[in-house]
Amino acid sequence: MSSIGGTRLGMCMQRYGPLVWASMLCCHRQGSNVASLMVPFNDATHQTGCRRMSAIAGQKNTETFVDLQDFTHELKVAEKIRKFRRFIGDPSMAKTFLKCLQPWDDRGNGPIILECDPGPGILTQTLLAAGARVVALESNKDFLPSLQLLENNMDGQLEVVHCDFFKLDPLGHGTMQPPVMYSSVLFNSLCIPEAPWIKDVPFKVFGILPQKNESTFLWKQIYNLFERNSIYRYGRIELNVFISEKQYTKLVSQPGDMRNYQALSALFQASCDIQLLHMEPWSSFLTPLRFKGAAIPRSVIVPNDHLCLVRITPRRDLFTDSLTRENGNTFIVMVKQCLGKRKAKLVDRLNSWDPGNGHKLLRQLALPEDIQTGNVSPEQYKQLFEIMECSEEFNKSWIFDETLEDLQQNAFSM
Repeated sequence: MSSIGGTRLGMCMQRYGPLVWASMLCCHRQGSNVASLMVPFNDATHQTGCRRMSAIAGQKNTETFVDLQDFTHELKVAEKIRKFRRFIGDPSMAKTFLKCLQPWDDRGNGPIILECDPGPGILTQTLLAAGARVVALESNKDFLPSLQLLENNMDGQLEVVHCDFFKLDPLGHGTMQPPVMYSSVLFNSLCIPEAPWIKDVPFKVFGILPQKNESTFLWKQIYNLFERNSIYRYGRIELNVFISEKQYTKLVSQPGDMRNYQALSALFQASCDIQLLHMEPWSSFLTPLRFKGAAIPRSVIVPNDHLCLVRITPRRDLFTDSLTRENGNTFIVMVKQCLGKRKAKLVDRLNSWDPGNGHKLLRQLALPEDIQTGNVSPEQYKQLFEIMECSEEFNKSWIFDETLEDLQQNAFSM
């Protein structure tokens, strides 16, 4: 067994007791066969040649055992990769995350799971064994052979794509080479159509955000969300992502917390339901051998002892007659300008955009005239923007100038 595998087994016994070892032995003696994870399927090939998930996949399978010893080769690959990544290397952890994702209902129906960078594939097999429909988006070619072998035995329940989800839809034009690609190319190949915004969640995304690019990824998502670009062209896509405890604290911080309540906090809270599903210590995840230690980002003021599995679901009622995909980026700019200095008075910011109209807007929202921008709630910012959009008195020239400047300064690349 690889050193990673041995370490994970020791952690399992320490964490859950000797019964884990007994259950693993029992599972190993019974034999681990990919075919045992299979469920009945329909023909999964679309008549136009694009790939389509099986219509029957999603039914529960009671045989959900995943044997760690089946992943010896994949864990060795994970040990040797040169890029820093975190992996799920414990079947018991995978089962915990399976319960958090809840990929089906009692009728066996559920959205597709887009698993980002599955690596060894322990969670992938856990999801498949439980009947979920999975699209595995793997950026590292070294993991593709074992994932594709599994795909060949699942008859439409699993699709494997050489794709880096965290680099989806880069800025620029022209042909992209995998693993970098456009969302339109990816979803067209999977035959995933655009869905109306008010419909149910069409698919769930699961992944561990790259440690150095958490904030960049989240900013990219908030722009795509309000403009309904990239993955959000296809409906209210639900993100189930691991982020640092420090980033999660900022994301859900409330007005009045002048240290942590920021523009990103207000924008996500104004547009999405945010739910903490699970917290897992950093040390529970596997990292390549060349990266010594736990590689935990230091944080003195904000706790940062865990990775947090967070569900981010866009709201059905996000867009209105006044807040649309056409002016969504303008709303982002307004919030960024207001929360750039959280102890500044809101009325001063409003009057700087259009002298004399700031007090009128505050009275319409029944806000104190001396309220600071860091004490304004996400919903109040949304109401403020909608009132400004409907007002004939308020001069919106600042919006177009600052929006253009903001877009020119922000070049998102992962």
